[in-house]
Amino acid sequence: MIAAVEAGADVYVQKPTAVDVIESQAMLAAARKHGRVVQVGTQRRSTPHLIEARDSIVKEGRLGKVAFVDIYCYYHMRARENPPDTTPPDYLDYDMWTGPAPMRPYNSLVHPRSWRAFMEYGNGIVGDMCVHMLDMVRWMLGLGWPRSVSSSGGILVDKDSKANITDTQTATFDFGDLKIVWNHRTWGRSPDPDYPWGATFYGDKGTLRASVMGYDFVPEGGGAPVHKDVTYELEQYPEDKTEKDLEKHVAPAIRGHMKDFLSAIVTRGRPVADIEQGHISSASCILANLSMALGRTLVWNAEKGEVVGDAEANALLRRPYRAPWVHPEPAKV
Repeated sequence: MIAAVEAGADVYVQKPTAVDVIESQAMLAAARKHGRVVQVGTQRRSTPHLIEARDSIVKEGRLGKVAFVDIYCYYHMRARENPPDTTPPDYLDYDMWTGPAPMRPYNSLVHPRSWRAFMEYGNGIVGDMCVHMLDMVRWMLGLGWPRSVSSSGGILVDKDSKANITDTQTATFDFGDLKIVWNHRTWGRSPDPDYPWGATFYGDKGTLRASVMGYDFVPEGGGAPVHKDVTYELEQYPEDKTEKDLEKHVAPAIRGHMKDFLSAIVTRGRPVADIEQGHISSASCILANLSMALGRTLVWNAEKGEVVGDAEANALLRRPYRAPWVHPEPAKV
């Protein structure tokens, strides 16, 4: 992304924005320095039924005071296989594929998608699924950075797989008088089969459950509940029916997100998922992993972009790079 904006391109980049906090800071700095539009693929911000929930329920004050939000994922998406290490296939330049990550023996799990199961290449379920839901809640409630982040978890059940990301983890994002708590388990059942991946907003006037598949609002003290299913656009865009590997329920969100990106390119304005917003959501989740690794709460200074009074934590904001790769620095982009 940094090379692209330096070359004058506007960029659509996926989440999490980076593998470590300093990378993400450098991406934001580069986008601003070169005046480029950068849209992050946190497309809950462009999901039709979630826009409706935000506008007609949250913004209208129907939740009342929101002091607690559950965000969660109970998908069984962590690789469980344990294949032997092998030589890389002929078509794969494994050295280039590995990039700045530590070199480890090739394993068939890492390519093309199960690289997500290894911390060398990503940030686990928190850096994959939590980013989406934390970003959705921040967008709906108009939140910036958390004041502090704490997390605990580990590989508590599935100890036999080669995967080294957590199968169980909790993280608390403290926004003062609002707490957002993340939970994931890649084993067992979801507490609510209708909401295996989503967010539950608890207000003193009502409760809102929201996910990619719909939303449910239940007011306190009576009143009619509101249910809305995901919006499909299969008739307007029949290619949605046949496109290989397309998740049909998110096609309208993807389409809306890309249209918003193109509109921002024309107007030179900020897209709905501007790089700064993607940076906040991604870095907050990376801080959760660092908190778990260090065993303590991390207090965040958003203005300085560092953990308060914790040199060990700040050293971990930058992952070591494998030579000859050079880590980007915000001050040098």
